[in-house]
Amino acid sequence: MASDGKDISLLGYGAMRLPTVDGGHANGWAKGASSASIDQARLNRQVAYMLKHGVNYFDTSPAYCRGESEGAMGTALAASGYDRGSYFIATKLSNFSPSQHTIEACRKMFEKSLKSLRTSYIDFYLLHAIGNGGFAAFEKRYLKNGALDWCCELREQKRIRKLGFSFHGDPRAFEWCVENHGRYKWDFCQIQMNYVDWRHAKEVNSRNLDAKYLYETLTAKGIPVVVMEPLLGGRLAASNRALSNELSPLDPKATLAKWAFRFCASFDNVATILSGMTYDGQIKENIETFSPVKRCSEAEFAALERAALAMLNLKTVPCNMCNYCMPCPYGLDIPAVLSFRNRVVASEKRLSSAEVLRLYREAVPEELRRADHCTGCGKCLSHCPQSIDIAAEMDAIDKWVDTLKTEAAR
Repeated sequence: MASDGKDISLLGYGAMRLPTVDGGHANGWAKGASSASIDQARLNRQVAYMLKHGVNYFDTSPAYCRGESEGAMGTALAASGYDRGSYFIATKLSNFSPSQHTIEACRKMFEKSLKSLRTSYIDFYLLHAIGNGGFAAFEKRYLKNGALDWCCELREQKRIRKLGFSFHGDPRAFEWCVENHGRYKWDFCQIQMNYVDWRHAKEVNSRNLDAKYLYETLTAKGIPVVVMEPLLGGRLAASNRALSNELSPLDPKATLAKWAFRFCASFDNVATILSGMTYDGQIKENIETFSPVKRCSEAEFAALERAALAMLNLKTVPCNMCNYCMPCPYGLDIPAVLSFRNRVVASEKRLSSAEVLRLYREAVPEELRRADHCTGCGKCLSHCPQSIDIAAEMDAIDKWVDTLKTEAAR
C-alpha cells in the first residue's frame, strides 16, 4: 500500500508500550508496565533508528500509554530530523467513554491529536475497535452522532489522508462496514492476524471471526490490511514448548517471533505489520527479520498450522495484554495474573508447585492484586476485545493456586 506516492514499510511501529525511564514500558497496568515517565530520550533515538532503517509507519492512539503516547510520538518524530512527508502517522478516534460520544467531543479529540502529534494532518485515521462493546456501542460512537460522516469530511479536506477502522469484537460491526464500503470507501482496515487466529479464532471464542475470513473478505473488496497482534500480545514470541517443538527443527536459529512475522508477511494484501517494540533489541531483531522478509513455503505454512493446534491444546487464556480491562475497581492486576498462568502452562520445563508459586509472587508482588481478590463484579468483561470471562478465569486461577499451596506444603 502506498500513500501520496510513497510506499509504507511492511514493518510498522505500534506505540502502545513506549519505554519508561526505569526500563519498563508505559502500558497502564499490564505486565511489565511502569508508572514511571516515558523515556523520551530513548524513544527519540529509537524512532530515529527506525526511520534510518526504513520503518516509516507509526501507529498510536489518544488512549495509549496513559494518554501520553501521541505526545511522546509527536516529540520523537519532530526530533528525528526527518521531513514530515517521509513518514506516516496513524492514530484513532478512541471515543470509548460515553462522555466522548458527542460529535463535539470527537472533534476535540481529533484536534488534540493534531496538536500532540505536531502535525497539520493525519495520514491514517481509524475508527478504534469498532466491535468493542457490541453493535449498539458502534452505533453510538460513530453513526448516530454523525462521527463517521464527519471523518469522511476530514478526508475530503485532506486533514486526514486515509480513513479506516480497527476491528475487535462484534462481527456485526465488521459486516456493516464491509457492506457499506461503497458509501464510505474504506482505505484500509486493521485486524488481528496471526497463524493461530488465521483458522482458529472462533474456536477460542465463538463470537470471533477467523483472520482468514477477515483477510479474504477485505481483499475481495480491495481494502488493504494492517495487521495488529501478529505475536498475540507476545504469546507467540515467548518461550513455548508447543511452538518450539514444531518450528525449531525447520530453522534452529529463527526466533519464534520471526516465524510469526514471516507468516503475516506472506500475504499480498498486507500493507504493514505492527509491532509494539519497547526495547532496542526488539527493534533491531525485527528490522533484521524484515530486511528482507522471507515468505513462508507450503511446508512452513503446514508447520505453523501444527504449531497453532499445539498452542490451542495448551489451553492458554487468549489475553493479548492490551490492558483494556484495566484499571480493575478492586485493584487486581488482571493482565499480570493471566500472563502468569499462560507462562506456566507454556513452560518448556516441568515446574514444581513451589516454583509456580514463586513465579506468581514475582508476576504479582502485591497480594491485594492477585486472583483471590476478584469479586466477580464483571466490570471488565465488556471491555475485553477477546471476550475472556475474566471473573471465571480469576476464580479458576485462585483455586489452582490454593491446590499448589497444599502440594508445596507436603
